[in-house]
Amino acid sequence: MSSITPKGENGRSSRTHSKVVIIGSGPAGHTAAIYLARANLNPVMFEGFMANGFAAGGQLTTTTDVENYPGFPEGVSGPEMMDKFRAQSVKFGTNIITETISRIDLSQRPFRYWRESEEDLEPETCDVVILATGASAKRLDLPGEETYWQSGISACAVCDGAVPIFRNKPLVVIGGGDSAAEEALYLTKYGSKVIVLVRRDELRASKIMAKRLTSHPKVEILWSTVALEACGDGDLLQSLTIKNVKTGETSQLQANGLFYAIGHEPATSLVSSQVETDVDGYIVTIPGTTQTSVKGVFAAGDVQDKRYRQAITSAGSGCMAALEAERLLAEEEEGITE
Repeated sequence: MSSITPKGENGRSSRTHSKVVIIGSGPAGHTAAIYLARANLNPVMFEGFMANGFAAGGQLTTTTDVENYPGFPEGVSGPEMMDKFRAQSVKFGTNIITETISRIDLSQRPFRYWRESEEDLEPETCDVVILATGASAKRLDLPGEETYWQSGISACAVCDGAVPIFRNKPLVVIGGGDSAAEEALYLTKYGSKVIVLVRRDELRASKIMAKRLTSHPKVEILWSTVALEACGDGDLLQSLTIKNVKTGETSQLQANGLFYAIGHEPATSLVSSQVETDVDGYIVTIPGTTQTSVKGVFAAGDVQDKRYRQAITSAGSGCMAALEAERLLAEEEEGITE
């Protein structure tokens, strides 16, 4: 950490001190911002500049159609939804800064943080931090992947499986764990059949999930098989080039949908050495809350949720984080301590 210390009173920055700083600008971050702004806490949001590889707004900015978020009966595009989230945050007074926080010191309050390219300057400070930095799906970077991303290729069956282009069409899932099994079984509701590509000759999934998968009449498993290329007509995915890793044989597999189920990468590098994380890098929160192992630091959205990873659950946890932050600040203002 920089040796430069805040020059204001009580450890506060003479540059900028805020009651609450939100890092991240997906549904969790903006929901927290809306609640905090309406509570007159003047939240500051750092929405990031291509932070974690995404534009401001997070993963939803790469999603074409969102059909399962309440209030949008005709569906809404991911970017349009996040524009509406942002507009509502701004309407109630959130100060949104399109910069990335590159360093933060959570060792004592007020917390100190530095913007990208300002690490040698006096840090800014805040009383509470809400981490809403999200997570990103692991991808294979196949040839053709960028062309057909969200045009046949997805990393979320629950989000995209019901989209018309997948209905009654052959769909492929890549992965061999519980997530892959869950995604494949979910997709059987929509696809004509679901083919699971497993690199090994066995599943990593739990016994019960493996049994459900292998016994489903619409599921076919191709063992020791990997995808080499995503192919289509330039607009939509139509097939995959696949390879048997044991025999070396390659072939074409008809596929109108490809779903990655090979895990997610939580965006926790900023704080992973300062707050408790689990073996997969997700921030650990006290059950039923968004409180992390550091008092005054709350985590909301996919950065702490490895199970659901939905826009609506992220928004819900953003609301929780805001309410918990508001309560903490009110108690401290009244001199109430644990």
